[in-house]
Amino acid sequence: MNEKTEELRDLFTSVTDGEETVTESQTASRGSLEKDERTIDERLENVVTQMRERYEFDTPLTDEELIDVAKEFYEGTSDEEIASELDATEESIFEARLSLHLVDDVDADEVDLVAIRERDEDPATIASEYDASEEQIRRYRRIASARDESRAANDRYRDEFDSVLADSDLTDRMASDVREDGLEDATEGMETDVSL
Repeated sequence: MNEKTEELRDLFTSVTDGEETVTESQTASRGSLEKDERTIDERLENVVTQMRERYEFDTPLTDEELIDVAKEFYEGTSDEEIASELDATEESIFEARLSLHLVDDVDADEVDLVAIRERDEDPATIASEYDASEEQIRRYRRIASARDESRAANDRYRDEFDSVLADSDLTDRMASDVREDGLEDATEGMETDVSL
């Protein structure tokens, strides 16, 4: 050490209360887009359990099957396909999905649900006016009821499903993008034409 370096070391030592070194290990923790440490199935089970307790809905499906219904709904799978996978009726899947507040835009495409919901007439009267079957009118009323129930809960459960299922898809896509970008950055400018 030269004289100046030694003076600086002495000055540093006196300022730091005599410690020779002032370093900490610098380990970077890995980030995560998902804040909740529970698995997706555990989080979904929690939502389904809360909804069963609050609404006491009646369905022949188990909690595991309801979780599958939610997952498949977010994958864009139709009620008919879900019914086939779970060996259930299409109607039971439809009812289970609405009980979970999972209403799709195509469920009541081009129908004024508010008008149908607020009418007191029997389904046959409304059906003739809307050029629909009584079954369709009952279905539309059930959809309107599920939307109302969801809104009354401030769409809390739908938001939780969105958070778990839509965010998990986003997390997977972003993590994949990060891996691809990292690989791209690491290999940028490398010679790839290697002859052996």
